Amino acid sequence: MPSPASPEHVTQAATVRGLTKHYGQGDATVIALDGVDVDFRRGEFTAVMGPSGSGKSTLMHCAAGLDVPTSGEVTVGDTQIGHLKDKELTQLRRDRIGFIFQAFNLVPTLTAEENILLPLAIAGRQPDADWYARIIATVGLESRLKHKPSELSGGQQQRVACARALIGQPEIVFADEPTGNLDSRSSAEVLAFLRHSVDEFGQTIVMVTHDPVAASYADRALFLADGRIVGDVADPTRESVLAQMARLDPRFLDEDVAADQAAARRNADDVEHPTERTAPMRGIIDDSADDFSSEDVPARPRHISEG
Repeated sequence: MPSPASPEHVTQAATVRGLTKHYGQGDATVIALDGVDVDFRRGEFTAVMGPSGSGKSTLMHCAAGLDVPTSGEVTVGDTQIGHLKDKELTQLRRDRIGFIFQAFNLVPTLTAEENILLPLAIAGRQPDADWYARIIATVGLESRLKHKPSELSGGQQQRVACARALIGQPEIVFADEPTGNLDSRSSAEVLAFLRHSVDEFGQTIVMVTHDPVAASYADRALFLADGRIVGDVADPTRESVLAQMARLDPRFLDEDVAADQAAARRNADDVEHPTERTAPMRGIIDDSADDFSSEDVPARPRHISEG
């Protein structure tokens, strides 16, 4: 049975206490997380930043139940996840957590609509018609629902992934570099959707990013270095994020310039050219996701028009 959390955790979407993560042994030990304590408050958009190797992705993976910490405690809502059995942990990730990845992770044989509904199909649940309509309208994909991922631009694919993350009305959404493969216009669209989902739907979002502009959409920016939280900035701006990152690692300013140059190249080359970046959802919502076909996905709620 899941372990009940103490009352202080219930007001948080997720909490982490004393979290450590070590890789290797002896002299080869790498400390990815070194005693991290953090609360992710309900209805808040948190950006997690830090130099490469700082532990930010490891923190997200442990908090989302995708990786097992060496020590410490992770609580999602009122459930301490450390003692959950594999099946219980899979159900928690499927039913209570949403995921958005840099590589989109769409199933290439399914349409956009079928990808969005896939987590509900695996759980044996029917979509809530009103919620479905709100999500589809918000991501602006009404005319692309019957298209497969290879027929969509990178930005459209990521909007499908965003809709899929929210369709089950999760307690918290974890986004790992969600704009890393997108041009600036598509990035802005995805970030605006995430911001809207917090402001209008009360969603809780934790986003790992290298991008100061992406972080400026958040309510809060956490900064990690050497596996520890070294900064917590409210209402971050691009400038305040750059300043904090430069203090942690002066090379970040050079990386930011390089990132701007890469984004400019994507603007020129990718906006009009759909890009297929798909991968199975193995280990996230269920190991059976790879085996799903169009026939397995529930039909669109009846009172929603084809658009």
